[in-house]
Amino acid sequence: MAIRKILTEKETALRTVCRPVTEFDARLWQLLDDMADTLHKADGVGLAAPQVGVLRRLFIMDLGDGVVEAINPRLVDPQGVQEDVEGCLSCPGEYGITRRPMTVTLVAQDRHGKEFTLTGSELLARCICHENDHLDGVLFKEHVVRMLGPGEI
Repeated sequence: MAIRKILTEKETALRTVCRPVTEFDARLWQLLDDMADTLHKADGVGLAAPQVGVLRRLFIMDLGDGVVEAINPRLVDPQGVQEDVEGCLSCPGEYGITRRPMTVTLVAQDRHGKEFTLTGSELLARCICHENDHLDGVLFKEHVVRMLGPGEI
């Protein structure tokens, strides 16, 4: 396993729509493992493949209950609205109030290609939406209602 470099918002890879994952093999598993190590070292809650320069449709999250790997994700059934603070490992030191669904259902594949469903609310819903946006070349700032200044976090 290895720590990968997290790209910052000036990198064009973060504005690129990613391609689906088609091979569920050792190379994919290595990427997922590296991303988990990178996420934990950076003390984040989510990391998408384009943030480490890989233009494939996958992301990982760890909100304290272990790593969730989402490959070829789709978001369904968004419900409600929430506004809360968001930041991004690719935009260090920048935070804003974003508007996201209160609840959303994630349909994705695991590292072996098996489909699963996960419904999340509040922070989990924000994280799912945030990471999924990365796969379409969208940064959290496009959902910001108001950027926060120093001392407002």
